[in-house]
Amino acid sequence: MWLATVANRDWPSKPGLTAARQRAELLAYLDTAVARGLNAVVLQVRPTADALWPSRFEPWAQCLTGTQGRDPGWDPLGTAVREAHARGLELHAWFNPYRVANHTDPARLTAGHPARVHPEWVLPYGGKLYYNPGLPEVRRFVQDAMLDAVARYAVDAVHWDDYFYPYPVAGETFEDDEAYARHGAGFPDRAAWRRDNTDRLVKETAARIRRTGKNVRFGISPFGVWRNAATDPLGSDTRAGVQTYDDLYADTRAWVRRGWIDYIVPQLYWHIGHAPADYAKLLRWWDGAVRGTGVDLYVGEALYKAGDRAQPAAWRDPAELSRHLTLARNVAGVRGHCYFSAKEVRADPIGAMSRVAAEHYGRRAGK
Repeated sequence: MWLATVANRDWPSKPGLTAARQRAELLAYLDTAVARGLNAVVLQVRPTADALWPSRFEPWAQCLTGTQGRDPGWDPLGTAVREAHARGLELHAWFNPYRVANHTDPARLTAGHPARVHPEWVLPYGGKLYYNPGLPEVRRFVQDAMLDAVARYAVDAVHWDDYFYPYPVAGETFEDDEAYARHGAGFPDRAAWRRDNTDRLVKETAARIRRTGKNVRFGISPFGVWRNAATDPLGSDTRAGVQTYDDLYADTRAWVRRGWIDYIVPQLYWHIGHAPADYAKLLRWWDGAVRGTGVDLYVGEALYKAGDRAQPAAWRDPAELSRHLTLARNVAGVRGHCYFSAKEVRADPIGAMSRVAAEHYGRRAGK
């Protein structure tokens, strides 16, 4: 399961809790994972260019104390690794490479934040602040910041989510003209240059993880559609409004085919039979994408949609999620599933997670 910390989505339940209360909540989530028959927790440790460990590069995360840069009085990542392993769980450290803040005011960042020291690294877009992926110095810095955790803790994996270049916002432009002018020579267009920037981040991070000599895997959880078949004959039989290759400048299929990553967790956040993006069709497409590569395929599951009356009717059926796993049993490349997110794994909306555990997790998988 994913355990999200950005904006206190899952944990801590609110900022400013005592260290003892934060720790107790974290351990309760680890116990929930065990009780549900899961064997890995993907903990978000760098939500907004800040850290859930005493980083050499970035301030303490705001979600802990309510004030970015304030020491929470304990080491959440160190505790999470130790306590997860004591329970037989893997602990995957989840980083967001480029998001700096869920607002556009650099003055709200803590004094000494790298984004304030280097304002030329930062761009506002869609009401948020981002590091500019087109700057080599940015790519180096975010790698340094993430790999600090790998050097210091026995994490089982480095994990990224679906945010590379930001999702498109109607009427807004990601103003990277200056970086493109400086670094974009030799590319047919800006899109190709942007994709190369993302490729470089992935390839360089993979190489640096390997150089640590540690048994640390590298996994990415992209939006579930690489490209629609109408755009590219290699794409999926979908009509998705977002395509990672074209809109997020993330060539997720290439990363798999080139073996740069160890596992991929596409977010297949749709129900079986959903016309624009059918879970069943995408499951088969991703199975084909990983075939022969040695890259493991896990499926991102939208547990958060279960019972939500704003979602299509299929999500009000407690059996929908379990049907996903039944379908995947017959797809050779699928190695497991990851649930978004921990709060719903615990709350168990409409009994969907209990049903998954009862029908599929009678025997807990090993590490």
